[in-house]
Amino acid sequence: MSENDTQVRKLLRQQAAVAQFGSFALRESDLLKILTEAARVCAECLSVPYSKVCRYREGENDLLIEAGYGWHTGVIGNVVSRADVTSPQGRAFITEKPSICNDLRKDNDFELPAFYAEHGIVSTIDVIIKGSEDQPYGVLEIDNNQRHDYDQHDIDFLTGFANVLAEAVATSARTGILQSTVERMRVLVDEKDRLLEQKKVLAEELQHRVRNNLQLVYGMLSKQLDDTPDKAGQRGIKAISRRVSTLAQVYDHLLGNEMTRTTDFGGYIKSLCVNLAEIQGGAADSVTLTCDSDAIVLDLDVVTALGIVVAEVVTNSYDHAFPGGRRGSILVSVRCTDSDFATMHISDDGTGFSPKAESKRHGLGLVRRLVEQVRGSVSVNSEQGTAWIIQIPVERAVLES
Repeated sequence: MSENDTQVRKLLRQQAAVAQFGSFALRESDLLKILTEAARVCAECLSVPYSKVCRYREGENDLLIEAGYGWHTGVIGNVVSRADVTSPQGRAFITEKPSICNDLRKDNDFELPAFYAEHGIVSTIDVIIKGSEDQPYGVLEIDNNQRHDYDQHDIDFLTGFANVLAEAVATSARTGILQSTVERMRVLVDEKDRLLEQKKVLAEELQHRVRNNLQLVYGMLSKQLDDTPDKAGQRGIKAISRRVSTLAQVYDHLLGNEMTRTTDFGGYIKSLCVNLAEIQGGAADSVTLTCDSDAIVLDLDVVTALGIVVAEVVTNSYDHAFPGGRRGSILVSVRCTDSDFATMHISDDGTGFSPKAESKRHGLGLVRRLVEQVRGSVSVNSEQGTAWIIQIPVERAVLES
């Protein structure tokens, strides 16, 4: 096999390794596991015995070995280097350019930590791991206990891999923010249930606390939306924001009815539809949303679940049923079928879709789970536009209009 063929095979293996690592990083939520896997892949792809990921610590102005491959016990998580030109990784961090040392024994400018000599490190390459606009995350380094002249292909691979790793680090940070936000929402919902059992004299205090907290969560999500460049991440954050907004409207409606455990679902759904139309911006000019409902008293938990159902289905119609600015209409209606059931119709005259029973697309999975949660049933027809029919069991159905 010629030298050129060998080089081509090496490049193909490296490209495959980058793709496999990217897939792994998207599935894995533990950042330390991501960093450790990155160190292993880099070492194997460049045929070196050691590699490491160093994280910059601003307070200490140093680079801590956060993860690595091949090192003796006690190195990872403990050893640091100064974030300056006295070390190979420090020089890469300061200059934000690759730092290549083919033979550390001939480079007298570095003040190397003792573990370099303990492992017999002779050759290194360091590249920057990008972070925020103001500060890189740290440095990715490969280490060899034999002298080696690294070429431009090696530097390009390591630089490209560091860029993929930087995006994985950023994604992990965004995921952490979302997880903490969702946990905060869960705590808020638990707090709601507890406070609703207290005396009516707490209504004013509850009103301020819950509304302010929901506004805080909504503000956090809005800020995260501005900082999220990828479309998939934006869709996920928008969905959470919409559910927070829907929950906030439940509170507004509840607090306007003297803190009762039940509320008028018909009145609430009308106000929710007004809000959903308002937040659509330009789409509301071409698509008409109409809501017509009987006055129906439902338990607060049922109202909350069905409010999210309406928000998901209506928003899905706005987003998908009228492509290219097509004009159309969406109708939401709730009617008392008999003394035991109410029926909710949500329909549009858009392009329709072909749902699969197991599919989560178009909110099918979430809608079905929420309806099942309140012991209801749901069916969807999309032969001409899309029509959702949801039956809801009720204990008390009719209020005087």
